[in-house]
Amino acid sequence: LGESTEADKSGNKKLPAIGQFLKKEIESYFGRHVPGGATVKYVDPSYMIRSCPANAADSLYCMQLAQNAVHGLMAGYTGFSVGCCNNRMVLLPIPELVATSPRRMDCWGRTWERVLSLTRQPNTAEKKKKGEGSHYAPMLR
Repeated sequence: LGESTEADKSGNKKLPAIGQFLKKEIESYFGRHVPGGATVKYVDPSYMIRSCPANAADSLYCMQLAQNAVHGLMAGYTGFSVGCCNNRMVLLPIPELVATSPRRMDCWGRTWERVLSLTRQPNTAEKKKKGEGSHYAPMLR
């Protein structure tokens, strides 16, 4: 990765882009060891918290989320999300999150089609049968 010579607005040295580095390394590894390779989606986490500068609490929370996600992966878990429940960091199984979500989304509706379009993913939901109404699937909050 090397060292960065850039500094942010407050004068602190910017850290190298670890996310892009890991994305390339993971894709490279799976390209060598797994037929067909793997596709890794990297979303810059700075967009997921909020759009104002992070404060100390945000930095701590992000660090805890990241560390617990890595611990879950290193333990061999997949299909989970990391969250805070009752002041404890927990690994939440995505199927359980989706199944118990109070919100629902039409699998063939405009919102989901936009998500699929932006992420360039195919719609794997079952096709509507003639005369059926909307296909609603649970949606994460």
